[in-house]
Amino acid sequence: MFERKDLLGLRDLSKQEIMEILNTASEMKAKIDNPALRDDSLKHTSVVTLFYENSTRTKMSFMMAGEYLGAQINDLGIATSSVNKGESLIATGMNLDQMGINIMIMRHQMTGASHLLAKNVNASVINAGDGTNEHPTQALLDLYTMREHLGGFEGLKVTIIGDITHSRVARSNVFGLTKLGAEVVLAGPSTLVSDSMQSLGVKTTSDIKAAVADADVVMGLRIQLERQKAVAFPSLSEYSRLFGVNEAVLKYAKKDALVMHPGPVNRGVEMSEEVIDGKQSVIYAQAKNGVAVRMALLKLLGQN
Repeated sequence: MFERKDLLGLRDLSKQEIMEILNTASEMKAKIDNPALRDDSLKHTSVVTLFYENSTRTKMSFMMAGEYLGAQINDLGIATSSVNKGESLIATGMNLDQMGINIMIMRHQMTGASHLLAKNVNASVINAGDGTNEHPTQALLDLYTMREHLGGFEGLKVTIIGDITHSRVARSNVFGLTKLGAEVVLAGPSTLVSDSMQSLGVKTTSDIKAAVADADVVMGLRIQLERQKAVAFPSLSEYSRLFGVNEAVLKYAKKDALVMHPGPVNRGVEMSEEVIDGKQSVIYAQAKNGVAVRMALLKLLGQN
């Protein structure tokens, strides 16, 4: 029984809690393709999304997840809310709390924002990405996708390539994968991959071929220019030449290795067109699995 009030990150989740979410997502997935299986089990649950940063996949998959379970789900349009009149995050949360909201789903540019909100509201809070800290639901859907295609995690080699320094996706995946028994290698320019990440039980390198060698999963990450205070490499074309995943690089991985990316993908930069659209790619399957995982979380938190 999932007994947490909030889902703020994978750092604090146990292996058993992660597996409970993944198992529940497996039960939910059939509802995506078959409308006849959808239900109104959360018809008395009120959900609101608070996205202080732009989003397509995360926001829409939460909206659809709530709809497929019959929840009352609404979006607080930040651009037209009292946030633009100077209302604080805590004040916004407390006002929504008084309106009877059961679950608040928030993305925010400030690291720790979801933890701050959770401490000040009675509603359950789901972290949909906070600064450069964590993006737990993305990592959970990544884990679900890996298990769906590869069967488990013990002994897997997962290589994550790109802007590690600014990636909340990378951090959440590291927390989840290491708890489940996978080997994780983080790769990219030395300016974007800190050796301090090794303290989390992973390997770091700037040698992309060595990083990809015998990998079961090759995951690219978006170059987050909006978060970089200084340019971390000479140009996007230079990055693509040295660190982009193309067919030649992918040959170093296992023959049936999965190709993944949280999106949006900068085509021809982090990955070549051929790799993104190739037979090993499960990038679009990740988007579908994101709905299943988020349905699972709404179900588990909505029952508490």
